Amino acid sequence: MTKKILIVDDEPNIVISLEFLMKKEGFDVAVASDGEEALAKVASFEPDLVLLDVMMPKKSGFEVCEALR
Repeated sequence: MTKKILIVDDEPNIVISLEFLMKKEGFDVAVASDGEEALAKVASFEPDLVLLDVMMPKKSGFEVCEALR
């Protein structure tokens, strides 16, 4: 079973790099660019791991982490 990773960051260069590296290693990858989108993607994508930036628009990484707990 392929593990799923959700990358949450508003910086496109970071997202592109992480997405490329994770896919290269065989992971199924989804991307969100802000905190609200991250929460929606967690519900629909059900990732095994969330790589979460702290400073993002709409909801910070801390707020997303708190909501996921």
